[in-house]
Amino acid sequence: PLMADVLVLYYSRNGATDALAREVARGIDSVDGISARLRTVPDVSSVTEATADTVPESGPPYATSADLEECIGMVIGSPSNFGNMAAPLKHFLDGTLNEWLRGALVGKPFGAFASTGSLHGGQETTLISMGIPLIHHGMVFVGVPYTEPALSTTTSGGTPYGPTHVTWNREADSLSDEEKQIARALGARVAEIAGKLAA
Repeated sequence: PLMADVLVLYYSRNGATDALAREVARGIDSVDGISARLRTVPDVSSVTEATADTVPESGPPYATSADLEECIGMVIGSPSNFGNMAAPLKHFLDGTLNEWLRGALVGKPFGAFASTGSLHGGQETTLISMGIPLIHHGMVFVGVPYTEPALSTTTSGGTPYGPTHVTWNREADSLSDEEKQIARALGARVAEIAGKLAA
């Protein structure tokens, strides 16, 4: 039987994107023979060249090029910063030239998830912004079809481009039931497709 990992690569500032990542991971883990590999990225600064510790104080480890190569698929997530992915995640992706030159990600499926503070906070453009470099890598985009019931009933986050979370006045990591279901559905879908492609 296939035993493989799907990478859940994300950056979270206040906990909402981390909460979504963990629901995506639950969806991945629900597929036989496939496990989620949670990875994050360190903060970046525009004013210093400070070096982050090689291991974060808490949460998942920092992503490496080995994670990209070893995993059979990826689900990538970020808070929305003016309708775009957060700088730390963009910085990590900008450093993947060697993987691009080797074609290390060609043919692997990916999905995306995002969180915002308001309903019109740029969720869909953030999801698309994360997809652009991965399409350049030759990856295959996987969204959430409308056959997923929670996509039609959600009154908070969730799009066909990928799971989203709207914080509003709730705690940052307080996901609605629909947001959780959509995140799990995408994780399972990417894992199933990745398993079929890898086989």
